[in-house]
Amino acid sequence: MDIKVDRVVDAKGLACPMPIVRTKKAINDLNAGQVLELQATDKGSVADIQAWAKSTGHQFLGTQQDDNVYRHYVRKSEASEIKEEITFPHFVRNDELESLLEGDQKIQILDVREPAEYAFGRLKGAKNIPLGELEQRISELNPEEELLIICRTGNRSNMAANFLTEKGFKNIKNVVPGMSEWTGSVEQD
Repeated sequence: MDIKVDRVVDAKGLACPMPIVRTKKAINDLNAGQVLELQATDKGSVADIQAWAKSTGHQFLGTQQDDNVYRHYVRKSEASEIKEEITFPHFVRNDELESLLEGDQKIQILDVREPAEYAFGRLKGAKNIPLGELEQRISELNPEEELLIICRTGNRSNMAANFLTEKGFKNIKNVVPGMSEWTGSVEQD
């Protein structure tokens, strides 16, 4: 399949949030209707770019995979279709969560990282539903319970928190800055 692109963004070798950060910057330089190709090796970028496009109003066209490189295609929307990105207003910092985990209260933690990230280090009792599977697996979560959402940097968990709020979840907090700066204990496979 031959796709005409107007701008190529190389994010190979970079992990979340850098592929999205580079995409945000590059898409600002495009005109409405132009197509951006994001090249990434991070498997999480598959869900990240789709969720980002949906949350900003840009059109996600699809992904092609060549060996270990994901080529994501996004068409820039008209100015009237672009949505302002929403930073989820309710959050808990890593040190606050660490204190909560040391207490006796039951905490529901949703980890939206990819399975490999989760396997190499996760919070005790965290449920893993990668961001790209969240819509299909939403029934596994209780919308009435408090839910703390974590990822590597707070970016994917921010998108997950906004999505779940749209679906009627009321008591959600995004964990920032996430596992990249977690200093507490972790479980591993």
